[in-house]
Amino acid sequence: MKIEKIETFILKDKLSKSFFFSQWEYSERCICVVKVTASNGEYGWGEGYGPATVLEAGIKLLEPFVVGENPLENEVIWNKMYRKTLDFARRGILVASMSAIDIAVWDLKGKILGLPISTLLGGAHRDKIKPYATGLYFTDYNNPSKDFEKEAKLYISQGFKAMKMKVGLGIKEDVENVRKMREIIGPDIQLMVDSNHAYTLREAVELSRKIEKYDIGWFEEPLSPEFYDQYRELRQKTTIPISGGECEYLRFGFKQLIENKSVDIIQPDICASGGLTEAKRIATLASTHGIDLIPHTWGTAIGLHVALHFISNIESVPGRMYQPDFFMEYDQTENGLRDKLSFPSIKMEDGMIAVPDRPGLGIDIDQDVLEKYAFCDKTKREEKIV
Repeated sequence: MKIEKIETFILKDKLSKSFFFSQWEYSERCICVVKVTASNGEYGWGEGYGPATVLEAGIKLLEPFVVGENPLENEVIWNKMYRKTLDFARRGILVASMSAIDIAVWDLKGKILGLPISTLLGGAHRDKIKPYATGLYFTDYNNPSKDFEKEAKLYISQGFKAMKMKVGLGIKEDVENVRKMREIIGPDIQLMVDSNHAYTLREAVELSRKIEKYDIGWFEEPLSPEFYDQYRELRQKTTIPISGGECEYLRFGFKQLIENKSVDIIQPDICASGGLTEAKRIATLASTHGIDLIPHTWGTAIGLHVALHFISNIESVPGRMYQPDFFMEYDQTENGLRDKLSFPSIKMEDGMIAVPDRPGLGIDIDQDVLEKYAFCDKTKREEKIV
């Protein structure tokens, strides 16, 4: 059995209302998904995290190295992609293109063998994962946090036990927003903050110290990801756990992050940092150094299901009677590609999401929805560029 075909689809969903954070504004969701088909007709789906058209170009570059390979030999395929592009793709978007293909190969492998990816990874230590709601973005430039209360109460009504809010407007504004949010959600809902690397070290230290009293689960990406030493210094000056890593690639990037003692929690995006094959290695690295791992997710339900299977396999603490909750990021911003593209849909019950036990990722793609959101074919995209 051989891999016979690789297809890419650029999907766009125009938002009914734009939202923004410390770096830029979103008016649409645009994602590249990939379908890998074997000679027996079975297929798998993957997605990459990053600029969709650039991801697609990377997948096209990698395609000749993958077609003709045995889909059961995912590590061989991964290593071939990695070695063929090592001179110019140690970090960045080509690694995300590799990730998309790798995920699709895992999905395909699971379908061929009739096993869920969690089993292929070595087994599920848990059959349910605790999601936290990612949302609370800014929606109005004159009053950025005006919808925060309504949104936070919606998440509580839906059963979320934790949520993450945006900061990065400015220290004074952030402190007030965090204070209000803790007042709104009460003491029992876990609250995290994310600045998307908005601050300098001095500013991040000041903000951290001022919001420590609001019981913050972690401060995500407080600084630009280049400053490993400053991350370490920030950790020493606050009691809030520091997290980061969605901008890191491959186990080598995370080795640098961990050995510099930059963060308390690493957050690889499986759809960008090397796919499931490399995420397994990153998890081993984290375990070796005794550091927590909570993947970053942002895209379609493909990426969410990847995270579900992966998190289910993260090792438990041996001999420990009570095991802590394992978090999964669950984006709640408007996104038809997440909610409509695949089936069956994700369901949260009692604040938990069950790990699928169907073959592969446990989902398939609705072809009608795929066609609805497909931007256009390659020829038309080229015409638009001209």
